[in-house]
Amino acid sequence: MLQRLKNREFDLVYPIMEDSFPVNERRTYEEQKALLKNAAYAIYVLKDGENDTVKGFMALWELERLVFLEHFAVAPGCRNGGLGAKMLAQAQHLLQKPFCLEVELPETVLAARRIAFYERNGFFLNDFPYIQPPLSNGRDPVPLRVMTSGRAVSREEFERIKALLYTRVYGQPASRTDEK
Repeated sequence: MLQRLKNREFDLVYPIMEDSFPVNERRTYEEQKALLKNAAYAIYVLKDGENDTVKGFMALWELERLVFLEHFAVAPGCRNGGLGAKMLAQAQHLLQKPFCLEVELPETVLAARRIAFYERNGFFLNDFPYIQPPLSNGRDPVPLRVMTSGRAVSREEFERIKALLYTRVYGQPASRTDEK
């Protein structure tokens, strides 16, 4: 069962984050840990009941109208057994809001597999240009796509989601565009 991470347990999660996400798609250890002070941000974990190790985690932002799933990963030794789908279903049941998340462009086999996983779990790929702002100084922006739970969104809805993510999650001006 998913449980909210206690701040003192952060070191159990960050190595999985480092293993699962490229450097431009995650913050530094200090920046990521500091987010735990933000009331809208939380990390949920699924632990092994026998030895209390983390089998998977979800770092998310519970915003006014939706939940932004910023990072979601299953520990390497626990992958490909259906655990991710169970965690995703539990989080959606627990939080009772529409979810959105960012995915890499479907240009590699792994990125296409990741998108297919989310599609099997009720998410829709919205084919609007989107750039994730740099997560830390010296990091690059990343071209991604936004997926939403339940249904695809209109261009107008996408722009509202993008503005919300830019302002609340990334601290960027809402008027920033991806036309570069």
